[in-house]
Amino acid sequence: MRKDWLSKYVLPKWSDDHSPDHEHPHRRRFTRRYRRKQGIVKNIWIASGVMMIIQASPGIIMAMALGTTFLSFVILDETQ
Repeated sequence: MRKDWLSKYVLPKWSDDHSPDHEHPHRRRFTRRYRRKQGIVKNIWIASGVMMIIQASPGIIMAMALGTTFLSFVILDETQ
């Protein structure tokens, strides 16, 4: 009830609109393709984290973290 009052009288009208704007640069984050990529990256990070816990060596942990970060950026990259 309080949120309705807040959104009706205090917040601007566009804050209540949840439809995606086709011109917005972050619209890609809401597409099915990008969400699938996010799921892949999440699974890679989980597997990498399990391997880091199993190895428990600072050198291997840092190397895997850097490699996983690079791989995540490569997967999520949207450049043409």
